[in-house]
Amino acid sequence: MAESPRFGIWAAVHGSRAAHHDPDEPDDASWERNRALVLEAEALGFDSVLVAQHTMNPYDASRDQLEAWTAAAMLADLTRRIEIIAAIKPGLYHPVVLAKMALQIEHISGGRFALNLVNAWNRAEFERAGLPFPAHDDRYAYGREWIGFVDRLMRGEHVSFSGAHFQVQDYQLRPAGTYRLRPTIYLGGESEPARALAADHADVWFINGQPLDDVRGLIADVAGRPAANAPLRYGLSAFVIARETDAAAEAEHNRLLALAQRDADLRADTRARTDAASVMFAKTDAAASRHVGTNGGTAAGLVGSYETVAARIRAFHEAGIGLFILQFQPFEAEMRRFAEHVLPRVR
Repeated sequence: MAESPRFGIWAAVHGSRAAHHDPDEPDDASWERNRALVLEAEALGFDSVLVAQHTMNPYDASRDQLEAWTAAAMLADLTRRIEIIAAIKPGLYHPVVLAKMALQIEHISGGRFALNLVNAWNRAEFERAGLPFPAHDDRYAYGREWIGFVDRLMRGEHVSFSGAHFQVQDYQLRPAGTYRLRPTIYLGGESEPARALAADHADVWFINGQPLDDVRGLIADVAGRPAANAPLRYGLSAFVIARETDAAAEAEHNRLLALAQRDADLRADTRARTDAASVMFAKTDAAASRHVGTNGGTAAGLVGSYETVAARIRAFHEAGIGLFILQFQPFEAEMRRFAEHVLPRVR
């Protein structure tokens, strides 16, 4: 790939990503922490921030949870360069309302906003609110109709639409197209319906952290499909542990693995509320004893010396990954370490 890799962070929307009993990492999902975190990430040279969407904390409902879209609007105003990516679950918002919100944040940011379409895995988030939670493939069918409608509205098109889920007459949103055609569309998920939807509607397909050969296979599969917004680009989630030596990084990985074992009850409760058809959880359940972090975490292999981590990033980039969305713990300190020691080796 000719372009340099880009790097982003996961916002701390529900606190820790690896272990909830780490004395070095506050389980802090406050707006104040996230504001400071994203402003520092921008200053350190990171390119994007992904703000995951949960209405309640997905691991422990008694813990705090940042609201994604109000936070994204504030971040859009406070920052000057970094891309703001807000996740969205179609079942929680009517497409007209969401498209209007997206256009407003796009305007506030000066053309730096993106939405990340995810089709949900936490049944409790919907069912406890009295909202429908259809079967996996049915959620993707709903999301397909939803994003097709949102895409047209974000482009400023004059829309009348009648589908299986939505009927809208004579709708058009303004302002639109002030900075570019529309906000960027990211899409997460690795099931067959997710792959098809990415090819048909996404600008960037997000892949969960996993070994390089697996990522190559996923990219080859989706790259072989006709893409509506070609060329389709690719992003990867990963948890980073970088140190002076490989041995020191493995020691820290083992420390976090041991701490994560204390979260067994939380993980079991989360798994009980998870759609069994979720590809992400099927993979991470099998690897839970060997990896830390969410969305694949350290399964991507970004654990090692500064040069080892940089070399693995280069290999993923050569395979087609353009954007790395990263997790750290303790987040602020390890983000600084990455910016100081790994970014220069890659860039």
